[in-house]
Amino acid sequence: MKSTMIYRPLTATPFKHTSAYQEIEPCRMLQPYIRCFWGGVYYTSDTETDGDSQIVIPDTCVDIIYRMDDAGNIITSDFIGINDRSFYTQCNEKSERRISVFAIRFYAWSAYAFSEDSFIGTVNGRYDVRERFGWLDRELRSRLMEPANLTDWIRVAEELLLKKNETAREKVVVDRVMHDILRYQGGLGIDQLSKENFISGRQMERLFHEYIGMTPKKLSNLVRYQCLWRDVVSQTHFDIMDAVQKYGYTDLSHLMREFERYHSMNIRNALELCAGTLPKERMGDERM
Repeated sequence: MKSTMIYRPLTATPFKHTSAYQEIEPCRMLQPYIRCFWGGVYYTSDTETDGDSQIVIPDTCVDIIYRMDDAGNIITSDFIGINDRSFYTQCNEKSERRISVFAIRFYAWSAYAFSEDSFIGTVNGRYDVRERFGWLDRELRSRLMEPANLTDWIRVAEELLLKKNETAREKVVVDRVMHDILRYQGGLGIDQLSKENFISGRQMERLFHEYIGMTPKKLSNLVRYQCLWRDVVSQTHFDIMDAVQKYGYTDLSHLMREFERYHSMNIRNALELCAGTLPKERMGDERM
């Protein structure tokens, strides 16, 4: 899965770095499996119904998320399956209730290496970590309840995952198909993927449901969307017509529809959400 290292999916606010949300790169050995560790401290009400909401876009990743209170009690321990749509989460920093978060963001196609069960039916789902990562929860839960910080928790998690990696599950066919999806930035059709990897479309779809939770076609579309989103936020003079050709969209309308389907807003509004971290001249680009 070394090809994963050339693919870096982004959140809706990729330059965000606050006390409530920080991303930290994993060690080199875990980079093919983990996009990042993340966490922070935030404040919330008991009902968590107040405060601003934040958009979460499909990032082709899955997350293990622990939330702890000041007493060291674990409030929630969730596994979040791969998403194919955007959704909103509440963010409240007005209350006195302090919550610490520690999370591991796996690439969706690499999490199976550390899991104990299938990912069938996990798209857009939320589950208890213990359902698929019981071994990790048994080792990690008690350590999270001890006084520590994000760096300490990352060190513990890396030790556990590196040890597990010695006996981690492998599915060469899935890894090989994913290599092609990433290499061609989601641009290969299912027939081409099947031909390149000497596997039928039906068998490929079955394996992807088992090990990732999503069809190869939908995952390819999400990878293409993420590559497009990276161009949007990283190129000083993003040209949308060049992107149509680069990523194999039928036409401009096709690109715009697919972006809005996954991002829940158009490209201009998506950029405005990143305002303050992008060059001002890009905000007025009429090609958006």
